[in-house]
Amino acid sequence: MRTQVAIVGAGPAGLTLAHLLHLEGIDSVVLEDRSREYVEARIRAGVLEPGTAELLREAGVGARMDGEGIVHHGVGFQFDGERHRIDLQDLTGRSLVIYGQTEVVKDLIETRLETGRPLLFEVDDVTVHELESERPLVRFTHDGAREELECDVIAGCDGFHGICRPSIPAGVLREFSREYPFGWLGILAAAPPSNDEVVYVHNERGFALLSLRSMELSRLYVQCRPDEDLAEWTDERIWEELRARAGLPGRPLNEGPVLEKGVTGMRSYVAEPMQYGRLYLAGDAAHIVPPTGAKGLNLAISDVRVLAEALADWYRTSRRDALDGYSERCLRRVWRCEHFSWWMTSMLHRSPDADPFELKLQLSQLRYVMSSEPAMRSLAENYVGFDEP
Repeated sequence: MRTQVAIVGAGPAGLTLAHLLHLEGIDSVVLEDRSREYVEARIRAGVLEPGTAELLREAGVGARMDGEGIVHHGVGFQFDGERHRIDLQDLTGRSLVIYGQTEVVKDLIETRLETGRPLLFEVDDVTVHELESERPLVRFTHDGAREELECDVIAGCDGFHGICRPSIPAGVLREFSREYPFGWLGILAAAPPSNDEVVYVHNERGFALLSLRSMELSRLYVQCRPDEDLAEWTDERIWEELRARAGLPGRPLNEGPVLEKGVTGMRSYVAEPMQYGRLYLAGDAAHIVPPTGAKGLNLAISDVRVLAEALADWYRTSRRDALDGYSERCLRRVWRCEHFSWWMTSMLHRSPDADPFELKLQLSQLRYVMSSEPAMRSLAENYVGFDEP
């Protein structure tokens, strides 16, 4: 088999890259180890920065997003028994779109299949080779047959636990990480959202987040241990905890059947550089952010936008400037988002060993942000994202 770009991973990064390359007339093959059904059912983030939404529109895959997505002009913060609102539109002139990553992936898969270009699910035993040569290779098994794919470039879009980043020789990457002593227990509930916009909640019992997926489905989270046993969290216990953390007089939570639940651990991670030879990492394969800043999906889309532009320039002009600068350009945005996500996480969560002093510091910081226009503007600018990485 032969292609120009081999893409490992059919998440939003890999699928978006494949489509952007298709629009440039560049051939690619997408390899995914999971089934289509599994990929289309993965519940992930749902907050799209305006730059992400605009890229999907320009690429011709934003019609359903515009029809079903919910535009948010602000974001809420609740602490010390009061709810506050930051007006994103007023402070930045920009708004967010609430549209689940699951739906983005469905749109991208359908579009990819319509192009007729290869998208292979349930691929096993993927390995990458000859990364420093002009003809790198991807070996894999599909439908019981062992295959070898020769290409010009390999895009590692296979997530944090994928095979691409570990294929880079020891000593090349520098890795920066932080593990957090808490996670999020998230539920999808068949209940109309209790709020029009996302609300971040600081509470002595721990963090909570009120979000939504549609006008009929609520997406809700409570801070928990990263190794939490889901069996201990009955539906009633979850609602009881949400009421205790996020309930306010006159603002009851809409409750309903819990359709899904799961625990997500939290970490910050960056690998530098994001490229080695003819291998280019994108999305979670190169970096992880805690979900508090709603940056994971948006960072992945930003990476592949940069990579697609660089590859198109290389194929068009034979110049490698943009490709060689891929990692440096992406990492500027990555580290800005890492800092914002860490800051939001630190300000809103209760550490297991937190003392009253830490609680007072968090409340002081929240009061300052909500009472200072420059502080609110800074948060808003980071939250809606930047046009350039």
